[in-house]
Amino acid sequence: MFCAIDFGTSNSAIAIPGPGRSTGADDPATMHLVELEAGQVTMPTAVFYFAPTSGAVEAGGPPRAFGRAAVAAYVDGLDGRLMRSMKSILGSSLIDQTTDAGGGRGVKYLDIVAGYLKHLKTRAEAQAGAPIRRAVIGRPVFFVDDDPLRDAQAQAALETAARQIGFDDIHFQYEPIAAAFAYERSVHTEQIVLVADIGGGTSDFSVVRVGPLRAARPDRKADILANHGVHVAGTDFDRRVELAAILPAYGYGGFGPGAAGAPAREVPSGVYFDLATWHLINTVYNPMRVAELRGMRGFYADPVHHQRLMIVLEERLGHELAARAEQAKIDVAEGGTTRIDLSHTERHLSAALTEHAAAEAIESDVLRIVAAARHAAAQTGLAPTQIDALYFTGGSTGLRRLAGRIAAAFPSARAVHGDRFASVATGLGLHAQRWFGRPGAATS
Repeated sequence: MFCAIDFGTSNSAIAIPGPGRSTGADDPATMHLVELEAGQVTMPTAVFYFAPTSGAVEAGGPPRAFGRAAVAAYVDGLDGRLMRSMKSILGSSLIDQTTDAGGGRGVKYLDIVAGYLKHLKTRAEAQAGAPIRRAVIGRPVFFVDDDPLRDAQAQAALETAARQIGFDDIHFQYEPIAAAFAYERSVHTEQIVLVADIGGGTSDFSVVRVGPLRAARPDRKADILANHGVHVAGTDFDRRVELAAILPAYGYGGFGPGAAGAPAREVPSGVYFDLATWHLINTVYNPMRVAELRGMRGFYADPVHHQRLMIVLEERLGHELAARAEQAKIDVAEGGTTRIDLSHTERHLSAALTEHAAAEAIESDVLRIVAAARHAAAQTGLAPTQIDALYFTGGSTGLRRLAGRIAAAFPSARAVHGDRFASVATGLGLHAQRWFGRPGAATS
């Protein structure tokens, strides 16, 4: 028995052999995506650690909820701590550190990742009816930009977490290449495809030669013509939107009172950058930091801004603001305007967001992503007009402006949109089937 895991920044999935929601032909031996939650084969990459006083109980570890249940526990105001975007910690110094999981209980970030992977594995084993010790695990082209050592450390940390929960035969595959395998099922002639996999944490591009005669080959290294990526994607868009549209109401970009004819100085921005970064939000709740920020009231020309900021810190509303920024980005992704409800911090408070404003906020990120796509193609020596198809996957490819800008860089390519949340998992499943089905795979 083996599996394929798509451990994503925002959402994750796992595939195993057998009947179910098929990733390939209707064959009992083919791969299918495991139902992780009711009717859902993808699950938010989120963990909620219940406070020790909550009464929640879980065998084999601290009481936790995963996926949508984790987000629901947080939204319902249960006492505990929500963890999201755990993948972004890989390759950082945080991975070996211990963080407060609520109630003074410490947990290592590596163990948070391992606990989430174990939940996926447990769900798959329950459906398979057998233990699973072999896995293909997806990885971005770069966990960390322009730092090969830290990138290698990130993969090593992910492998350590996987071995910690019982996998002993582990093979990694680039996520955009896996997506190319998913696209390949629908082609009838040989093509050069540029896969754009833009998820929550990374934007990855691979140029892959695909075709019906190549699909059955277990080793596809020769068909991978180039790959490139940048550590910029959906969570960065959310951060930009929050800073541009929401946090100004709480003082970001504001100024303090002028004194003795000197020009007014901008209020310190560090707290706002941390509030807009998922894995740093909890750092602003440190009692010493809250006390320090409480004493900075005189830094604000508008005391209302400081008052709102302190409500966010004292009532721990940072993740809620980030979630509302993410939803606002989604609401304007295909045009229009939305109003962001902020009444949970002040009655009747809200902020407007237009598609144009969101586009302006993420413009620098879009330029980096388009440049990465061009760079991937340039590595092959091919002209942009020689790319036959663009295959879009990943949640952030739903942003019309982003997909359009990438398509404009390759005017001759046919744009194809795959399953934004399951294409990578599907392709990893196909690869796992070929990899572990090859001669001698059982002892690799």
